[in-house]
Order: sequence, then C-alpha cells, then structure tokens
Amino acid sequence: MTFEVRIPTLGESVTEGVIVRWAKQDGEAVKPDDVLLELETDKASMELPAERAGVLRIVKPAGEKVAVGELVARIEEDGGARAAAPAAPKPPPAAPEPLPAAPEPAPKPAPAAPAARLAPAEAEAASVAARAVGPLSPAVRRLLAEHDLDPTLVPASGKGGRLTKEDVLAYLERSARPVRIEVPAAPKPSAPLVEGEERVPMSPIRRRIAERLVQAQRTAAILTTFNEIDMTEVIALRAEHKERFQKQHGIGLGFMSFFARASIVALRDIPVVNAEIRGDDIVYRKFVHLGVAVGTERGLVVPVLHHAERMSFADIEREIARLAGLARDGKLKLDDLAGGTFTISNGGVYGSLLSTPILNPPQSAILGMHKIEKRPVVVEDQIAIRPMMYVAVSYDHRLVDGEQAVTFLVRVKERLEDPERLLLDV
Repeated sequence: MTFEVRIPTLGESVTEGVIVRWAKQDGEAVKPDDVLLELETDKASMELPAERAGVLRIVKPAGEKVAVGELVARIEEDGGARAAAPAAPKPPPAAPEPLPAAPEPAPKPAPAAPAARLAPAEAEAASVAARAVGPLSPAVRRLLAEHDLDPTLVPASGKGGRLTKEDVLAYLERSARPVRIEVPAAPKPSAPLVEGEERVPMSPIRRRIAERLVQAQRTAAILTTFNEIDMTEVIALRAEHKERFQKQHGIGLGFMSFFARASIVALRDIPVVNAEIRGDDIVYRKFVHLGVAVGTERGLVVPVLHHAERMSFADIEREIARLAGLARDGKLKLDDLAGGTFTISNGGVYGSLLSTPILNPPQSAILGMHKIEKRPVVVEDQIAIRPMMYVAVSYDHRLVDGEQAVTFLVRVKERLEDPERLLLDV
C-alpha cells in the first residue's frame, strides 16, 4: 500500500513554498514522526514529518516550488512495497510488444467521446459523483470566484482527480459563458551578468519582505517622530537586580523587557497606536500582541508575543529568548508570526544611532530602539555626561495624528527615565 505525502495547509494567505532540503534520501526507510523535508514559505520555515512507516519515494526534488496540497513524495509500506518498487519501471520496455497485436482495440475509446458530447450533463454528473474536490491552485480559485462556479460541478482531469485551470476554461466554454483570461505581462529581460557578478534566486522569505515593505510604502501615509531617552535610571536598576533576577527566573534581564512594558502601558494610554484600519472601519484592541524584530541569516522576521499585556518582565524575557532562538534556527511556526498589533525593532544591536523604522502592515505604528551612547546633556542647568538613546516611532498618519504619536513616544520616555513607574504601574 502506498501513502501520499502532500504539502499541508500552511496558514492564512500562504499558498506555496520551496523544498529547502530532504532530510531522508529516496529509497530510505522512514518511521512515523521522522522529519522528511524542510519547507520554506514566505513567512517561515517548517519541517514536514512522516505519518507512516515505509520506504520513501521522492517525487519533487529539493529546490522545487510546491503548492499546498501538491504531491511531493510517496511512502511505500514495508515488505511487498519495497519489492514492488523496482518492478515499476518494467512496463515501459514491454509496451512495444502489444502494439502490433492490438491495432483494432485502439480506436474503441473513440465512440465514448461523441457519447460524452451528446450527453455532457450525464457525463459531468458521473464524473462529479466519483470524486471529491481536492486542493485548488490560486489560478483555479480565481476563475471559480470570478464566474461564481461550484468546483464540484466541474469535471477534473488533473492527476489524482485534481481540478486544473484548463478544466474550468473548458467547462465555461461548454456552458457558453464569457471567459476572462488574464494574459501575464511579458517578463522583462534581465540584464546579462558581467564579470564578478553572480545571480542567486530570492528566497520566499526575502521576496515576502520585499513585498511587505513596498506594500507599506504604497498603502500607508508613513511619518516618523523622534525623541531621546536618558537611560541612566534603567541601567542602574538593571545593574542592581540583574544577578538576583537571573537566579530567581533563570533568564537574563535585558533592556527589551523595559521597552516592552513601557510600550504596553503607553498603548493603553493612546489606544489608537495599537489599532488598525480595516476597510472603512477602525479596529481597536484591548490586548497587545507585541512583535519583536529579529535578524536571521535568511532575513528579518517578526515573531509575536501574544497577549504581552499579561506578561511580567521575566515572562517577556523568556518569550523573546524562545522566539529569537526559533527564528535563528529556522523553526518558527506560522502561529509565532501571526496577529501582531505593534512592533519594536532594535537597530542598536547593530550599532545604529538613528533610523526611521518602516511599518509592518497592517499595524499602524512601530517603535525603533537604537544604540546607547554617552553624550553631554543639560541636567538641572548643568552639563552632564549621560547614556542616551535616540528612539523613533513611525506611524500611519491615515489613522494616527501627530499629537497622538508624539504623546505616545513621550509616555514611553517618561516611564523609562523613571522606571519605578513601570513597577508600580503608574
């Protein structure tokens, strides 16, 4: 018996991915829960485990782009399946022998075709009754939606009973309905490489990053406001308690938890910064799903601390460490990346002194942290050397007014310069 390995549903809006590597070789024995392959989508990487024991037969090689529901391998159960596998190639050489002996049977299928033309409704009904609707490609879903078709009414001719674009177009022709066929624009010829250049295909994650950044620039009215924070008190508080914090909670006390708590309280004060535009409506939230930008070898990802408003300093530090580790190992799940309402990005870890962070749609604001640097500042009419950090908030001016964005950033600044307020929640 053979079990088909297909690409599972990958999450909202994810329809395809790329097979990065096969963890098992073709013909290798596998057990349930063995990792078969690593798949990279435009949001994250994931591993696909085996559901049955048997011998793996790979259909799609590494590097191939695959859609949700597409067949990528088969698992032949142990025993007879292993012996049957080498017998599969034998039919092709035997095919020429029956050809001279069977000139008459060849035309016999021809009468079935006109019969189908005479009674298309009966043929279609029989075809539909014999199959269930399998995974649909984006092109098929688009055609079905444009012409308001029920996929169960369209006879399928694809492999494994899969409905193809040609099936839908043929059905529309038979139904005498107008068909709108999208003709893709001719691809622009790429410039030839010169000496010293190398062309490398963009990974799905990098393509997604590019699409989202362009989307943010095109759809939102992005403005940025700046301020600076005297980090003296936060640094002193962290230095005083970081050893006890480590012993008690088993995790280090970093600056990110201070900024996260300060942002959560400021979002409670200025809720529009945590809202989003959805159609013609504004959606406000009473919770904070906090995105934290993490740089990896494959690109920037933004895992999400769900319900960060319920988390303590230790909870925040633990969750950030867990998600950052998964991100760098390429093991984030789609749920780890979904649902963010506000994002914090820390360019300071790379030495950035000042920058303008870009929105992560459909969010309406993002806070940018930067490098802590000692600078001369005026404190009570005296010049003092203080550890200072520039901070920035980029926001969607369609929803957030300048006054609200500035007030939000000032509230963050106030609580970080007097961190006891964070502990007392005042």
